[in-house]
Amino acid sequence: MRKVVLYIAISLDGYIASPDGSVEWLPTADQDYGYAEFLASADATLLGRGTYEQILDSGSWPYAGLTNYVFSRQSPTQTPDASVQFVSGEALAFVRELRQQPGRTIWLIGGSTLASPLLTAGLVDELMLLVVPRVLGSGIPLWRHQAQPQTLQMLRTQTWPDGTVLLHYQLPKKG
Repeated sequence: MRKVVLYIAISLDGYIASPDGSVEWLPTADQDYGYAEFLASADATLLGRGTYEQILDSGSWPYAGLTNYVFSRQSPTQTPDASVQFVSGEALAFVRELRQQPGRTIWLIGGSTLASPLLTAGLVDELMLLVVPRVLGSGIPLWRHQAQPQTLQMLRTQTWPDGTVLLHYQLPKKG
């Protein structure tokens, strides 16, 4: 069975974006932070509509080598690449089926509206949180309501000289 990994950058106070949805607070691309290695392990992405549009606004489509599933109730206005497929159906059923298909890691890019129900349903196997040493004070939180507390198992940590920390956890298996 394929695994789903939520690999995402968050501020120290738990936000994935500023209140206006921007991510200008993220570090510049001077440092890789393990991104290339992780990306090489994946062959598919899961994105919510807001995350998809934010990526489109930042330039050319960066994930053309992967199969990209964008969850949206609206019809797409544009598709930058043939690798992008829009999914209008129920996310949980779709991801359950996708995990059963042959392939490599499925990268849950975000956002929190998509990630939260997948976490609650036990469809996320690992969390890779890149904690950026910035306090935003407000914004779009990573953590939405979770039905039950979860105890995570630490797989590894890594730190960089700028204070950024990778926290890599395994989530408990659900029946």
